[in-house]
Amino acid sequence: MKRNLLNTTSGSALVYILIAIALLAALTASFMKPASQQTTSQNTFNTITELNSQINFIRSAIQECVLTYPSGDSGLIGTSNTPYPINPSSSYFTAAPKSGAAANDQVRNILCPGNPGNSNDHADMFGGTSGKFFPTSVNLFGEWEYFNGVDGVFFYTSTDKTDAFLQTALAKLDNQYSECEADVVDASGGDIELASTAIGDPICPNGSTCMRIWMITNVSAVYNGDTDGEEAACP
Repeated sequence: MKRNLLNTTSGSALVYILIAIALLAALTASFMKPASQQTTSQNTFNTITELNSQINFIRSAIQECVLTYPSGDSGLIGTSNTPYPINPSSSYFTAAPKSGAAANDQVRNILCPGNPGNSNDHADMFGGTSGKFFPTSVNLFGEWEYFNGVDGVFFYTSTDKTDAFLQTALAKLDNQYSECEADVVDASGGDIELASTAIGDPICPNGSTCMRIWMITNVSAVYNGDTDGEEAACP
């Protein structure tokens, strides 16, 4: 009789323990799901905020250069969308008395044509001399790149990360700009040419998604790889 009572009590205790474990698992799952969604939303918000901040910083610096020195470099008048800065790696900088071309066309290397005292001198747009210190890249994105060519003037950045919140952030950011002012380029299937000129730079590299911001556009501008099709009628 005592043995049966003991077995019954033990069996009931085991049932309660199993029920408690099941309830704890359900409670844990209910807390984890909103937390995950909250983290995704926060990551999306942070990415949009950081990209927007850098976009505005870069645009204002370029516009300040253009407005301050509207004549630009007299040797460039009629070419390269004067008075906008030319590509930092341009061979124009290799001829005397220029100091030499940059190794790449990263935005941080842009020179402003129209340095005070000599309109044909080019001064660093970013750095200690200008007082505009270029920020580090946005998390999960590469350096901002600059292009001044037949299609106009634009700058862009890319990411090869596959986090879902990045695509959401880029789509939402794109919607904050007018059509033809910004585009998101999908290069998941291979390199995407961002200019109408011959093969070469600038490109959105294979396996990446790029965010591009235009300063000015010319009739030859192309919107290859645009993810939402909004720029189909551009420029």
